[in-house]
Amino acid sequence: MKFVHHLSPQHEDYLVAQLRALFDEPEDAEITRWRERLRNVELAAGELLMSEGEAGDSMYLLLSGRLRVFLPASGPSRAGRVAVGEMNRGQFIGEMSMYTDQPRTATLVAIRDSVLVRLDKADFPVLLASSPKASIHFTQRIIERLFNNTRRPLQVQPVTITLLPISPGLDAQGLALRLMSHLGRHGSTCLVGASGVMARAGSQTPAKNDSGDLTASIEDTSLDDLEAAHDFVLLLADDAPTEWTLRCARQADETLLLADAAQAPALHPNETHPGARTHPETGAAEVLVLLHADDTHAPRGTAAWLERRPVADHLHIRPALDRDMARLARVVSRQAVGLVLSGGGARGMSHLGVWRALAERGIDVDYVGGTSIGSIMTSLIAADRPLALLNEVAQEALGANPTGDVNPVPVLSLVKGQRVKRVIGRVVERLFGFQADVEDLWKNAFCVATNFSTASEDVARRGPLARAILASIAIPGALPPILRDGHLLCDGGTLNNFPVDVMRRMRGVSRIIGVDLGGTESLKVDLTEVPSHWQLLLDRLRPRRWRRYALPSFMGYLINALLLHSMSRQRLAAQGVDLYFKPELGKVGLLEWKKAADIEERGYQHAKAVLDGLAPEVLQSWQAQQAPTSA
Repeated sequence: MKFVHHLSPQHEDYLVAQLRALFDEPEDAEITRWRERLRNVELAAGELLMSEGEAGDSMYLLLSGRLRVFLPASGPSRAGRVAVGEMNRGQFIGEMSMYTDQPRTATLVAIRDSVLVRLDKADFPVLLASSPKASIHFTQRIIERLFNNTRRPLQVQPVTITLLPISPGLDAQGLALRLMSHLGRHGSTCLVGASGVMARAGSQTPAKNDSGDLTASIEDTSLDDLEAAHDFVLLLADDAPTEWTLRCARQADETLLLADAAQAPALHPNETHPGARTHPETGAAEVLVLLHADDTHAPRGTAAWLERRPVADHLHIRPALDRDMARLARVVSRQAVGLVLSGGGARGMSHLGVWRALAERGIDVDYVGGTSIGSIMTSLIAADRPLALLNEVAQEALGANPTGDVNPVPVLSLVKGQRVKRVIGRVVERLFGFQADVEDLWKNAFCVATNFSTASEDVARRGPLARAILASIAIPGALPPILRDGHLLCDGGTLNNFPVDVMRRMRGVSRIIGVDLGGTESLKVDLTEVPSHWQLLLDRLRPRRWRRYALPSFMGYLINALLLHSMSRQRLAAQGVDLYFKPELGKVGLLEWKKAADIEERGYQHAKAVLDGLAPEVLQSWQAQQAPTSA
């Protein structure tokens, strides 16, 4: 950390604007009193601003740059630290230390060169005593921030995004211009190359001309000026580790590694040069963007790319398709939409009905995740194939009665599981033409299982897709568990049947659509005691309408008992959903696979009714959020 005497004019103007906004247009004399007590700080990329456990003797306001927040690890070993968020310009840091004598609760590291101002604790009460209005507003701001942070995690959008080519022969400039056009939907955007400002988009700045060229010397327009004038600044690095490329790497809040998926996944000189890449913990987050031809059937071999690069995430993009470029822009701008699909046995076919209704309204999603049957539907939707094919594949799979191979002498499970294994294998083969991995899906996805060996949740975002699905649907006692590295994996519904919280942690997700298949009706029976085994058996032989005992089947009773804890979480999870669907499925059982077509239609009709019931401006906001722009 280095204290400096003067800020640049851009930083000084930004500081004054922040103080005026914070204190509700105070008098100039009040601004001056605060400014005289603030010390100017410069922090180089990788430097610590504060460490967990040290004395809280000051607070800061971040004027430019980006910081990463770390908390102590909470696992069994409690060794090391884990990143929990990032902070960018305009955010106050360490303000609670002004009111308490508690030590710092987190460690903050600069992930790019940053400029801040510091207020020492001794000066804080003096300033508040002379500024009662500022004291009230400052306290309100802290309370609001604490309240918002407890409700849902904060997704801090990057301002400066570096586009780093890592494959030879890429049309990186063409892709950058298309991304800039789509980002312009979410805020004012400019594209900067080695020669200067190349183009602008967004309502606050002039649109690019026909040639896409608004070139100006980068010396004439500093990056500080550009950051102050735009919501997003795209830095287009060269296809070699030039001085400009190294500068782009140092200035990035986030780096998009642009790769041609058709080429070999070898490391590029832009990756092997020590100055072009950042440390995975203290440097800017890196996202691998694998670029495909528009007629690519499905991504393949993604694992080989990821094994060589410690990236924060990856995306599959067909640059010629507007919907893919719009998805990239939503993820980058932290406006991505996630779709969460709960477990529910055969009732899960209604997920595709909801998806059909959403597609008809032009509502798209960027991430998909689910549990149990929701993981199967996740793979279908994230494969980005025509709706008719998805329905055909799903109905064929469920119509095969996947749980029909009952064990005559159950030892580990009531169902052998060989039939469901073949069914899932055929589903993946039909969708992709090969046994794909989770990371090969067009839309980023996850499947939730339960690690029986460690009594913990297991979220699969990588690895063989079929095995991830089989683990997620392996109901304990009903289906055999899946083995992985010596661990037993079983149905995710036992711990998290509606994984909204998992989706909320996905990179860039700000809004969530949820399809909840949890039961709401309570089961009450007009009996004083359970009938005998023979009475129940004879009753099962009667036609359904003549049965005397309204008791669940053995399998239904077992499955629902296993899900009781997860169902209690499910009600809480529903509160974190922005667009909520709960199809009315009546008494459709968990194993009534033959009703797949009817269940899909019920999901569709329910979703149509929900969407029709939205206020026009709300529906339009979802559609506008998703609608692609022309490049």
